[in-house]
Amino acid sequence: MPSSPKFLHSRLSSPSFASRRSLFLMLSCLFIGISGFIFGLTAPSGYLCSHSITELRSVRVLWDTNSNAYTNNDGSGFNSEKKKRHKVMGFVGIQTGFASDGRRRSLRKTWMPSDRQGLQRLEESTGLAFRFVIGRTNDKSKMVKLKKEVAEYDDFLLLDIEEQYSKLPYKTLAFFKAAYALFDSEFYVKADDDIYLRPDRLSILLAKERTHSQTYLGCMKKGPVFTDPKLKWYEPLSYLLGKEYFFHAYGPIYALSADVVASLVALRNDSFRMFSNEDVTIGAWMLAMNVNHEDNRALCEPECTPSSIAVWDIPKCSGLCDPEAKLLELHQKDSCSNSPTMESDD
Repeated sequence: MPSSPKFLHSRLSSPSFASRRSLFLMLSCLFIGISGFIFGLTAPSGYLCSHSITELRSVRVLWDTNSNAYTNNDGSGFNSEKKKRHKVMGFVGIQTGFASDGRRRSLRKTWMPSDRQGLQRLEESTGLAFRFVIGRTNDKSKMVKLKKEVAEYDDFLLLDIEEQYSKLPYKTLAFFKAAYALFDSEFYVKADDDIYLRPDRLSILLAKERTHSQTYLGCMKKGPVFTDPKLKWYEPLSYLLGKEYFFHAYGPIYALSADVVASLVALRNDSFRMFSNEDVTIGAWMLAMNVNHEDNRALCEPECTPSSIAVWDIPKCSGLCDPEAKLLELHQKDSCSNSPTMESDD
């Protein structure tokens, strides 16, 4: 029987970044086929095999809004000096909600393994750890249903923050803080549960040598390029920057380097200005921090290509328009699941 979610308390330590990254890439452990993928790829020496998951568990993090601490419900806490953070090259938090159980089912039938051993092999192959990230609700029936899913699949990061679309910026901040407390990672990736992802290609992208330690990586746009009438996406930013729109990443997937996340962790929770859109909120914070914006269009391709990393229906939808069906449909195409992984010089 799977164990119950663990409760952790962590004192946040200082980060280290690209200095730990090897100057060359080596062939990773084995060609491992996971859900139709063929992971014959290169990844940084030292992240694969020797840093594989030894005890994969869903984790519940209680976020104290008055401080940067993570506490048990009994107040006992967790001492980070006694237990080191799990080391990976990248931690990918797949943002999900209580109405998205169908999306999670489809994902577990495509690029994200549904079993503990499969997730371990995926981490060993790519240096990336994956968890579904979800908050809480006062609806007891939904929480009972979630608890059963956690027990069955054991692939969640549970945040003690209300799960509401209007509170996505708060959830995103809580995610980055929790991920940093639990994982010693060079990049922290926020991804939505309605995109088709190639973990092998994402691994190669994150493994690139970079001269700037503070990196904001995503498919960049200047201002709100499109609107979603159903979700009322449009948010004028003229009050923030006059008539100028600022460069920021599309919301379905982006990554922050360890130095950037460490800066977010160090700030007081009430020092952040929140906007209604999560991607706009993160973009505003990145502008204030003067980070290096790295634009990569392979993170927002509408079709599977030899170089696509994330596929979604841009610009029609902020993700795949019919994700439950489209994820399965895409996975059946060799161009999506079985095409060779190509290294890019970009």
